[in-house]
Amino acid sequence: MRVGILSLVHESNTFIGTPTTLDMFRSSRILIGNEVADGFEDGLNEVSGFFAGLAESDIEAVPLFYASTEPSGRITKDTCDALMQMMFEQIERAGEPDGWLVAPHGANVGEGEDYRDLDGYWLSRLRRIVGEGTPIICTIDPHANLSERMISACDATIAYRSNPHLDQREVGLQAARLMARTLRGEIRPTQAAAFPPIAINIERQLTGSAPCRPMYELADRLLDQPGVLSNSIVLGFPYSDVAEMGASMIAVTDGDTHLAESVAGKLADHLHAFRSDFRGEFIGIPEAVDMALAADGPVCLLDMGDNVGGGSAGDGTMLAHELHTRGNIRAFVCLYDREAVSSAVEAGVGTRLTLRMGGKTDALHGPPLEVPVRVRGVYSGRFSESEIRHGGRTAFDMGQTAVVDTDSGLTISLTSRRVVPVSLGLMTSCQLRPDAFDVIVAKGVHAPVAAYAPVCTRLIRVDTPGATAADMRKFEFRHRRRPLYPFEEI
Repeated sequence: MRVGILSLVHESNTFIGTPTTLDMFRSSRILIGNEVADGFEDGLNEVSGFFAGLAESDIEAVPLFYASTEPSGRITKDTCDALMQMMFEQIERAGEPDGWLVAPHGANVGEGEDYRDLDGYWLSRLRRIVGEGTPIICTIDPHANLSERMISACDATIAYRSNPHLDQREVGLQAARLMARTLRGEIRPTQAAAFPPIAINIERQLTGSAPCRPMYELADRLLDQPGVLSNSIVLGFPYSDVAEMGASMIAVTDGDTHLAESVAGKLADHLHAFRSDFRGEFIGIPEAVDMALAADGPVCLLDMGDNVGGGSAGDGTMLAHELHTRGNIRAFVCLYDREAVSSAVEAGVGTRLTLRMGGKTDALHGPPLEVPVRVRGVYSGRFSESEIRHGGRTAFDMGQTAVVDTDSGLTISLTSRRVVPVSLGLMTSCQLRPDAFDVIVAKGVHAPVAAYAPVCTRLIRVDTPGATAADMRKFEFRHRRRPLYPFEEI
């Protein structure tokens, strides 16, 4: 038996003016053929789980295509065309695998009508090529905006069950084992999805806590029903202006469509009944800093409006300004700013100079912080993570990084590349200890939790402005469903 492996991963924030280009994918990762195996056979994400699960069943993995880049704006049409050409050239060369394991993100959005639902486009195209008799089993990020085309194209779809995403390899293993049972004729996966008209606020999407946790506990109980192979809660990605934006539920059964519809429907009913719990809590900047200073540190302030994992700029200065103005606070902030890095490196370690830091990508995230600083250190920005962290990544590259101190007690790490703060290596690789600070700012919502919760006494999610502002009602949607709670009552 042979099983083809394909993956295209991007979280597309359509409210960002800067588009995502092919060069951005190339500078991150595009892998063809055996390069996919070399990059993922021993990793921690779902593609690594595909390889491991197929190997344990003596099924030959046929690695074909993988492409990803950091969350950012809509993918240009030329980039979509190029990626599709690369992917389907590999599909044509693969012959006729007995099955397909596929890993789209689920929130890939491209320019043009064909690519608005990019994942639905390429999955449907794959289905037309391989026919109805060849199983396609899919894994997705729970921040997907699931489409009917995605469900129709696949025999089974499984979303990660944790946010922060710590179970990607496990979900890949689950998908591969489901494929093995399917190819042996033991099961016939059939799936159904429910699409309640509800969008879950990003601030409410921590799966280990209420209000998500009771919903996942119900999902776990529903797995005990005979014939249920899997179920998934798709939390949705609120920063994509597409018709599919919002939550959805998936159930996979052994050949029983009615049972799949029933299980997905029960999960949708739960969300509908408790929908008001998923609206979100919005704590302003001054209040959040007051709360942090009233607690024993270090306290982590999660900068939701400049959430790099949601596509934001990574150079938002609103919290930096507040902390600097307060003064006499041992605080840490990371800002993406190549220009400031170059100036600090040129000045040299130990030098004092005035830097204009952050706030340069757009006008959404606060003005630059221009203050005198002392250059504390210069670093390569490369580090490794040995623990399972959000996204399953183990190798990180912030680009050349300069750490500077202000006279107010603020320490700023200036990076040459945007970095999602899912690892403490962001600090420790620059010889910074979390316990040396009263306040640590992390530009995310839930992705940083696994790394920062063990070293912080409290995590506070802050309602900062930006391209990933927590209150989705502040964005102008033209394509979303209507009615859709909490925009409209249902």
